[in-house]
Amino acid sequence: MSTHTLDKDLDDLGDLAASARAALVREIETSGAFDSDPAWKEAFAAIPRHLFVPYYYIGVLGGYERCWGESPDPRARERWLRGAYADAPLATRLRDGELVSSSSQPSLMAMMLAELRVAEGNRVLEIGAGTGYNAALLSYRLGDDLVTTVDLYPEITEAARQHLTAAGYRPAVVTGDGARGVPERAPFDRIIATCTLTSVPRAWLTQCRPGGRILAPLATGLIALTVRDAGHAEGHFLHTPAYFVPLRGEGRPEPEPASLGGVPRRARDHELFRFLLALTRGSLDPQEAYALWEREGMPQRERYGLTVGGEHEWAWLDDPEGPYVWALPD
Repeated sequence: MSTHTLDKDLDDLGDLAASARAALVREIETSGAFDSDPAWKEAFAAIPRHLFVPYYYIGVLGGYERCWGESPDPRARERWLRGAYADAPLATRLRDGELVSSSSQPSLMAMMLAELRVAEGNRVLEIGAGTGYNAALLSYRLGDDLVTTVDLYPEITEAARQHLTAAGYRPAVVTGDGARGVPERAPFDRIIATCTLTSVPRAWLTQCRPGGRILAPLATGLIALTVRDAGHAEGHFLHTPAYFVPLRGEGRPEPEPASLGGVPRRARDHELFRFLLALTRGSLDPQEAYALWEREGMPQRERYGLTVGGEHEWAWLDDPEGPYVWALPD
């Protein structure tokens, strides 16, 4: 390929990136994700997502195919760039065929950032650095000094740091167990997790200021907790489903899947019923869960909540003092 042809190809990709980013922002806006905090629209319009996903994987028959921004094939590069600005999650790191890191769906990211309810001067901890894209959005809004992102794997944090630098941002990128937080950077006003929890790490409460907000995926939903003090937090789930890579570290086991024998198929296959089972983590057997689910009219996620107190957690329906409260296993 001649130098002239290469330069033109790069110019064309630059034009495509700008138009694709603008189209993505319009798509996110149409989803309503910016409605509660329109300031995030400017952040998504400013941050080039393709800098954070120099390659990613798409599922194909029998495994994954790698899309790469430096492919010698111009059609492959264009396909990579268009995919980078799709409103879709992108698998970015595999280990032994298992997904260990990804770039989340942008409209879901926008909704979560809006629900974080940041204010000027807030210090934010992100659990799960991923590609660094979310940390860049936070840094654009709040400033580098107020943003910390942590991940367990050095190769992930190093790549995130490189992507952030390429985009012009330098938040604190820490390699460590996200379940332990980042005490040397505390206290935080907001904590956001981009990985699924089995329970809320108590270290997050001790590192969050009273009145702070924790937003995290849990039981295929998103829990929004208000921190009362170092030992107590409480809040409701948001309405949307959410599926993320699990939080790793601290020997955190995945719960055993429940046996659904005796439960009608329409419940077994219903994602709200499966959410209830995942939330209660064995505190309800499937038949009890089904009876409640039917009696209460297939409750939406936002009717459920979580209370964290001391070393224990309680899930509840509608009211933490109401009739449906379940102590969760430690």
